[in-house]
Amino acid sequence: MSAKLRLLPWPGLAGQRSYLATDDGDSPLSRLADEMEEVQLRTGVELLAHAAKMLEDRKASALELRFLSARLSEALRDALRVAESRGERLPEPDDDAGRDKLPTSASGTNG
Repeated sequence: MSAKLRLLPWPGLAGQRSYLATDDGDSPLSRLADEMEEVQLRTGVELLAHAAKMLEDRKASALELRFLSARLSEALRDALRVAESRGERLPEPDDDAGRDKLPTSASGTNG
């Protein structure tokens, strides 16, 4: 078995990166990780909407803005981890696969 490592969307107990070794993308832990990624990304979207409103409010205090900045930093960290994990799971491109053959003339013919 050549299990692939999947970066999980949560840190280990000491804050270290956590990985799942499996070839089964539908295992219970894989599904839990998928669900957690979706929650993290949805939370980031909601936080951005909240931030836009808060930044329009000239009465927002420095403490509120610092708190917002901390939450935005957390959401960005989570989103970057999700992107890294998903990027690592993309299949390796085949050298010839996916390359479009472009026509050599404007009429769409090869010659």
